[in-house]
Amino acid sequence: MSFEIINSPILATIQDKGRFGFSFLGVSNSGCSDEFAYFWANKLLKNSLDTNILEISFSNFIIEANKDTQLSITGADCEFFINEQSKEIWQSYNIKKGDIIKIGKILSGNLVYLAVLGGFDIKKEFGSNSTTIKEKLGGLDGDKLKKGDILPYKNRVCNYTMRLKKEFIPNYEENLTLRVVFSYQEEYFSKEEKNKFLNSSYFVTNEFNKMAYKLKGTPIKCQIDGIISEAIAFGSVQIPKDGQPIVLLKQRQTIGGYPKIGVVLNIDCFKLSQARTNTKIRFKEISYEEALDKSKSFSKSFFESSADLKNS
Repeated sequence: MSFEIINSPILATIQDKGRFGFSFLGVSNSGCSDEFAYFWANKLLKNSLDTNILEISFSNFIIEANKDTQLSITGADCEFFINEQSKEIWQSYNIKKGDIIKIGKILSGNLVYLAVLGGFDIKKEFGSNSTTIKEKLGGLDGDKLKKGDILPYKNRVCNYTMRLKKEFIPNYEENLTLRVVFSYQEEYFSKEEKNKFLNSSYFVTNEFNKMAYKLKGTPIKCQIDGIISEAIAFGSVQIPKDGQPIVLLKQRQTIGGYPKIGVVLNIDCFKLSQARTNTKIRFKEISYEEALDKSKSFSKSFFESSADLKNS
């Protein structure tokens, strides 16, 4: 029982929630970039919320099912087809043997998520199926998916489908406000520079990927040029010598030597991963306590959100 990839996708990988506890070996966390879309793709199938999934960048991804199953599609607004028939995303579908599933043009956002009932039946490395290409870990042989690859799954079927209510589906075209906790080397940024950071508009450059987003706008000055390399948290905001902020995401390096002004709230990093070039970014300060509360509420919501689903 499996899907077979029948075209040559530009970039599609297998991801799950990530790989934790191995940073001391230089192994990055990796994992799905947009956890909101990832969790909902699994929840639509009643999968465990750490089940592996496909993370698809760019247009034109085509697979064929060789056994009945059920799948769900979430994430970036895209053209989605089953046997050339246009379908809506943010819902689940029953799939029959021989069905052709296609992700066409991505209309807004960056990343589409495709989940299968029960997940893909592949071996974990360092406790995760997440693909990290630069480290050759996870997925199928530690690499992006290619034509002819086989994605095995167990023979599981379901007699109903689900969809997410429209009011809960995100709009990836909006300008973003990223909430940030000042931390790390904040004492080396003057009050004036912090205010400049919070009151300036930045724009997403074309230099972004799963590792980081580089922004462009009013330069921020730090009183020091560098630091002894130290561990880097998800959402850390580095300020290199040119003063342009870099927000570090799931496949960030494990250590780094640029000064950091603070850390972006994890929930907002998920939104940032769907932002395209020239998206307008503003920063807003929040306290550590507020950030912790919002992060906990986000995680808790996925265990109590059945009312957000509808039978379809």
